[in-house]
Amino acid sequence: MPQKVQPEARALLTAMPYAETQGACEQLRAQFNQQYRTLAPKAVDRLGHDWERLVTFYQFPREHWCHLRTTNVVESPFAAVQLQTTTAKRYKRVESTTALIWKLLQVAEQTFRRLNAPELLPDVYAGTQYVDGVQGHRAALQEGAA
Repeated sequence: MPQKVQPEARALLTAMPYAETQGACEQLRAQFNQQYRTLAPKAVDRLGHDWERLVTFYQFPREHWCHLRTTNVVESPFAAVQLQTTTAKRYKRVESTTALIWKLLQVAEQTFRRLNAPELLPDVYAGTQYVDGVQGHRAALQEGAA
């Protein structure tokens, strides 16, 4: 993508996962596709290829979106481990290195951010349908009231 249009394209791309509804997100995607189809067809194709994964979080409770839109859940614990990886190379036994890594993960676990609205987890596990972050039957009631 040409460098002069990158800030504008980045603004559109970063706004997509923060749209209030999946429909609004789809509109941003359509705008991106229209503006950059001829200029950066590979970027448009890649966005289309990964689209379902990008918008999956709309099918979960709105309270969980901040957790689902990030990779920090995976990256944060392993940042501490990665810092010690070079140090661990000097250990002669695999068991010592493994013990160090597990201990670092246990310490990192104490600072993990807790899940917002954990009371919704049983519903999510049971397969309750959510539309734009609102529970299925509540979403239908809200549409009927509007």
